[in-house]
Amino acid sequence: QVQLVESGGGLVQAGGSLRLSCAASGLTFSRYAMGWFRQAPGKEREFVAAISQSGGLKFHADPVKGRFTISRDNAKITVYLQMNSLKPEDTAVYYCASGSSVNIREGYGIDYWGKGTLVTVSS
Repeated sequence: QVQLVESGGGLVQAGGSLRLSCAASGLTFSRYAMGWFRQAPGKEREFVAAISQSGGLKFHADPVKGRFTISRDNAKITVYLQMNSLKPEDTAVYYCASGSSVNIREGYGIDYWGKGTLVTVSS
């Protein structure tokens, strides 16, 4: 059974930092591209960042470029999202996802989702 379990969310002041982790089990992690998405209250889920199987390709959505960085450790079967200079508009539930390629950033080929972790940024 495949599981993606996010952690690291919480309450932080604007300008602060958090690092999210997503631990995978039940799949051959190195064969999957991984991504982060978020859903703010009353809004649709949106793409945040994606990383290829080897980690050589990375994509970040425009609203987070220069502030967020996706990375992965295939030995630890974990993908990370380092979030710096957080803003109140980054408040959302953050979800981890896996898929066949970095086209998951367009919503294609997503195989599995985690249950999410809440990030709240206070002003």
